[in-house]
Formats: sequence, C-alpha cells, structure tokens
Amino acid sequence: MRLGIVLCCCAAAAPAFAQYKAVNPQVAKIVTEVSDNRITEIVKKLESFGTRNLLSSQDHPTRGIGAARQWIYEQFRSYSPRLEVSFDEHKVKKIEGETSRVPRDVSLYNVVAVLPGKEGNDQRIVVSAHYDTLVVAPSDRDPDLDQPGVTDDGSGTACVMELARILSHYEFDKTLVFIAFAGEEEGLLGSTLYAEKARNDDQKIEAVLNNDIIGSESSGSGRLENRRVNVFSDDPADSPSRGVARYVKDMAERYLPSMKVDLVFRADRINRAGDHTPFALEGFGAVRLSSPQENLDNEHSVNDTFANTSVPYIGRVTQVNAAAAAALAWAPKPPQTLSTTERDGRKTQTVMLNRGKSRNDAVLQWNQNDPEPDLIGYVVVMRATTAPFWEREIFVGDVTEYTLPDVSIDDVIFGVKAIDKDGNESLVSPYAPPPRQKRKVEVQ
Repeated sequence: MRLGIVLCCCAAAAPAFAQYKAVNPQVAKIVTEVSDNRITEIVKKLESFGTRNLLSSQDHPTRGIGAARQWIYEQFRSYSPRLEVSFDEHKVKKIEGETSRVPRDVSLYNVVAVLPGKEGNDQRIVVSAHYDTLVVAPSDRDPDLDQPGVTDDGSGTACVMELARILSHYEFDKTLVFIAFAGEEEGLLGSTLYAEKARNDDQKIEAVLNNDIIGSESSGSGRLENRRVNVFSDDPADSPSRGVARYVKDMAERYLPSMKVDLVFRADRINRAGDHTPFALEGFGAVRLSSPQENLDNEHSVNDTFANTSVPYIGRVTQVNAAAAAALAWAPKPPQTLSTTERDGRKTQTVMLNRGKSRNDAVLQWNQNDPEPDLIGYVVVMRATTAPFWEREIFVGDVTEYTLPDVSIDDVIFGVKAIDKDGNESLVSPYAPPPRQKRKVEVQ
C-alpha cells in the first residue's frame, strides 16, 4: 500500500501551511558556517598528542590523554562564555581478565560543554564522539606509544567541537550538550556512566547524535564514497532511536541536498558498538553517524593518521549534524500520543487511537502540555506497516484530534508531529503500543 502526500487539509489552514516544510534561514546559515580549515586544525592537534589511549599519560603537558582532554576543555571554553564546560570525572576500577583493556584502576574524564536553552525548557539534544584512541596490539603494548586515532575518532571529536563553536553563538529553545567521551575503546565506559546518570537524574534527552568514524571516504578495497553517511538506530521500527534517525535524514536532506543519509536499521555494525548504545539502552533516542566506507586496515592501527583522513568528508557530516541539531533545538516539543491510566495500583499506557463512533474510522488524539507560543499546528503522518519511512503527511492545523474516514487503525502506522512558524518540526510521536507483557495466571 502506497500513501500519497496530502498537501493541505483545508483552505482555512493555508496561511499556516505556507510555513510547513519551510527552510529556516537560521538553520541554513548554520550549515554554511562549518569550516574545513577549523576541522583541519582540530584533527591535526588531536593527532599531535601522539596517543589518547585511556591508560596513557595523565599529566604530560603535550602527550597523552591528559594533555588532549585539557586542550579540548580549553577550546570549549574559548568558543563562548555561554558554554558551561566541565570534566565529568569517574574512577574506573581494574577489569579482570587476560584480554582486559583496563588492567589497572584509571581515572576517566568526559569533557562536557552545555549550551543552556530557554529558561523553563528542559529538553536536551546531545552531540557526541569519543576522543580516546586504541591500537590493537599484544596486551603488553605500551599505551604511551603512538596511537593517533584521527578517523577513529578524532573525526567525530572535530565534529563535536566545531558544532560547539558555531552553535554557541546562537540562542536555542532547548539545551544543547556537546560531549567528548573517554573510554569508548575499552567498552563504552564514559558514555555508559554518563547515560546512567542522565537516566537517574531524569534528564529529558530528546536525541543523541553520536559521531564515530566520520573521516573515511575510501574503503580498504578502494571504493570511494563521500556524499553519503550511514545512520544506525536500534529496533523496533518505532523506537525513539528510529524516530531520531528518520529526523536526521529529513533535516539533513532538506538543508544539505548534496548529501544522502542512508538509514541502517540495526543498532550498529555487526559485533560492534558505539557511544550511542548506552543511551539507547537507557531508553533515549540515540543514533550513530558513520562513514559507509570504513578502511579496516587503518582503524586501530598506527596508520589512522591525518594523511588517511578526509577533512571535506568530515565537514559534510558535520553539516548533517548541524542541520539536525539546530532544527531540533528550535523545534516544538513532540506531542504526547500515550495516555496513562491507573487501576488497582497499576499504571497502564495505551495509545490515543480509536475507531470512532462508526467503528470504521481512524481517530487520532494527542496532548501538548504548555504549547510553544509560535506553534502553528500539527501534521499527521502515516505509512504501511511494512514501510520504512512515512509515506503520507497531512497538515491538520492547531487541533489535538483528527479523523481519517474509512481508514483501519490496524493496517497503518500513524504518528503526529508539531510545527512552528519557522517551519521547525518536532520529532514524530508514533502511535506505538507499549511492549506486551507476559501475563501471570495463578493456579491452585
């Protein structure tokens, strides 16, 4: 079943509809401000530390992970006084085992720069990468020997730092958080600790854009591709992460049509993981942006150098991040499509979707607590149950209920998103029932 796009629901909605799918000139401007020269400076400086292995020197002034994190910290602070920069420090205990990459206790420092949003808006968008490096070698390899890690993941760190520089000169509705994680190569240590704390603190993280290996445009076989980027996201089909992935594709291709965003519907590459994973496991929408052309001969080796990295490709993927992060940071909150009821002390969530009085229609309802003053309305989206992307969009105006006559709610996946006067779109809130629970039946 193919569902055509409905451009407008009624003539009265035309003035507001004119803003729907509009290009926000501020987002477009941000995309153009990404500088390849700045990215070059960052990745060369990161390479100059020689090694950024988690177990490398913590106190050498120019070499090792300690010098690298201090430089990242100082760069964040230099971008804008509005950035709240800090070290997120953790004491990690030795991990036992012959193949352990943490053979002794070590201090781990994530470097975090927070750009506060509008007062009273507690929604957050995280842009992240990892700054630590690893050369795979025998267990007695000296961590203070060269481990350049330019593509993995100096490229992602450069993206995060460049976006912190650019976006810190704008004011957004939501808070943007820029993070350079440590300990990724030892088992996603820094991101796991940060994501756990975010969940325990009940942070409202709408999206995590994690960038890992975004500097390679040529594979080990020589295949060249510099106009595409992969975005990985966890199942199921309407998980928070999958919703973020679709959003990245929509915004990136709207503001940067020269780039193609390929969604990969799996958590990560086979038998591999990245710093988005702990956030997804905590229930946040989190994706990984990565080059489709990895050179596995260079990764985790002394060959992962500036000479084997493409700065123009890093720049284009940084622009993809810029479009998605800025658009979402200015966008309204996503509507609520789940209702909660309590019975006998148990809370139950159900989707706000029914068949209406006729029993043959699709009646969609949603809530929007404390709607933004520049909200112009909502868009209902639909797709076949087997389709990967939304196939039909209906601008329905500033209402919280919409009926689709003679449409079965069993045959279609529905969602709804909010739109503001500048054309910024919220994430889609799908009408996805909560996972089924096993029923326990007591017997005598």
